[in-house]
Amino acid sequence: MANQIAAGEVIERPASVVKELVENALDADARQITVEIQAGGRSCIRVFDDGLGMSRDDALLCLERHATSKIRTAHDLEAITTMGFRGEAIPSIASVSRFSLTTRDRESDSPEATQIVIHGGRILEVKSAGHAPGTTVEVRQLFYNLPARRKFLRSEETERAHVQHYVTVAALAHPRVGFTLKQDQRIVWQLPPVPAGQTQLEALRQRLHMLLGEGLPLVPVDHSSTLPSDGPDEEPDRESTDRSPGLRFWGFIGAPGVSRGNRQDQHLFVNRRPVENRGLNHALLEGYHTSLMKGRYPVCCLFLEIDPALVDVNVHPAKREVKFRHEALVRRIAAQAVREALLRFHTGPAPAASPTDAPAIRPAPSTLPTPTGDECQPPAPDPCLPLTPVSTRFLPLPTPRPDAPVKTPTPDHSPTTVPIAPPPASPAPPAPGDRADGVTPLLRIPLRLLGVVGKLYAVFESDRGMVLMDQHAAHERVLYEQMLDRMEQTGAPSQRLLLPETVELSARDAQFLRENLDHLGRLGVGLSEFGDRTFLLDALPPFVTAPNAKRFVLELLDELMQSGRDVNALRLGEQTIAKTVCRHAVKAHDPLTAPELEKLVSDLRSCAMPYTCPHGRPTLIELSHRDLERKFGRIA
Repeated sequence: MANQIAAGEVIERPASVVKELVENALDADARQITVEIQAGGRSCIRVFDDGLGMSRDDALLCLERHATSKIRTAHDLEAITTMGFRGEAIPSIASVSRFSLTTRDRESDSPEATQIVIHGGRILEVKSAGHAPGTTVEVRQLFYNLPARRKFLRSEETERAHVQHYVTVAALAHPRVGFTLKQDQRIVWQLPPVPAGQTQLEALRQRLHMLLGEGLPLVPVDHSSTLPSDGPDEEPDRESTDRSPGLRFWGFIGAPGVSRGNRQDQHLFVNRRPVENRGLNHALLEGYHTSLMKGRYPVCCLFLEIDPALVDVNVHPAKREVKFRHEALVRRIAAQAVREALLRFHTGPAPAASPTDAPAIRPAPSTLPTPTGDECQPPAPDPCLPLTPVSTRFLPLPTPRPDAPVKTPTPDHSPTTVPIAPPPASPAPPAPGDRADGVTPLLRIPLRLLGVVGKLYAVFESDRGMVLMDQHAAHERVLYEQMLDRMEQTGAPSQRLLLPETVELSARDAQFLRENLDHLGRLGVGLSEFGDRTFLLDALPPFVTAPNAKRFVLELLDELMQSGRDVNALRLGEQTIAKTVCRHAVKAHDPLTAPELEKLVSDLRSCAMPYTCPHGRPTLIELSHRDLERKFGRIA
């Protein structure tokens, strides 16, 4: 009865059995794992591995509750390095199924293996058998002795999908292990182990291509940092960096524009263990920031390598959730790693600039559209935006960042960057600075302007296919980053209110706001203490058009509290800034000349995140030659 109760916590469905058995195989140093299921795992589950195997005594002992060879003292629980450690899986599975275990010790000289047959937790037979070094576990008729649990199993297709999902996750976590999945005597896929000579990123990329195909553009992530060895959850002291435990965040994320409507394609691992952690999910979204539309989720396969003593994997009975000792710090480091990877994706190797500067973009008065509605009315001058008359739609770029690539012409005056020019007489050469990971950003290849569709979408040609650019979204991104750069350099301007207002908060919110008055001051919000829990609001940024100033401050405070400590104050007003630049950007059906479009793409190349507008919508869409051939039926 105790084993059946334990099975209720550990064994939820056939996929749970597969998970426990595969984890045991990985802990046994297996290099090849085969998973076979029938009827979605309801009738039969068989897992074979070529791991260390067990002797007869160990095989009998592993059927006892909490008997495990993976921890030896209580101190081992503080730094768990194996996938399993409870000793519950085998006895729990055996108590609710017709169970068979066949194992042979890899290091034993004896050719005999041991086979144990158990039905419902009762040992029926122990005998010698023939078997290769390793272990085979066969589980038939899961929950046959618990009808109440069996009737809660889903259809065969649903259970089969859960099994396949877990085996896919395990294959991603261990690319140097070969995996074979069979369903109803049919091989679903067979993944050979990645050769040992490749790096971790190369091995993971190869495994991702095996499982997901090569059409998904991926961005590599590889970030290392340090954590405090003890003490409160704060940044490590510089003097103790060498003595602090290390943290590495690496893997792949989808390129800008690649997203899904749910988190099913997000694979997060902590020390090779697939986990669910709300902090890491938020960090992923924080890293993408304006590169994702609202309601969309990134695609990723990311690994967090951390000192086992700083993570608790013993939170959930099925080990799905983990807790970090320095939760907030891990979250910030993960967000920083994703953000840096996206920035590197666009910048990459620095190409040289064209020897001829792009013409200034000042559309002739005759090309300006006649306002026909509220959307086309010229907005009022905004002191935060460097806007001159409305006819000057494109703003001058701000001073380049210190880490921005320097663009210089080559000695022979041949353009080595990605100029936008009429199609040359000969095919354009490949884009310089192709990255080692095989992904060349779209704005790092030559583009040739062909025309405009619907006075909104500019059409370009490249040696990879066709590119469409949304002129409104692209201009939004340019204005947005220019405004943020100006705020970072000089801070947001502030406009005094005609009548100051008082804001009264709870004791906790008042203390939090008191600690962050400097952040709000840089944003242009004038707040000062006016009592124990009361603050005086006397100024707001001029680009804020909120009818209720007090409500705007309260919403800003909520954003600050959600963002956590050490947040950049400029991030708090980005939503308002995005709305502001949306009003100033060129609209749909505003006709732009070829020089204007060329200057827009040139400005877009200078942006840190050029592939999405501030709301996360794509600025550029690429259709490769292969996509076009598939559309026209030239290829399958």
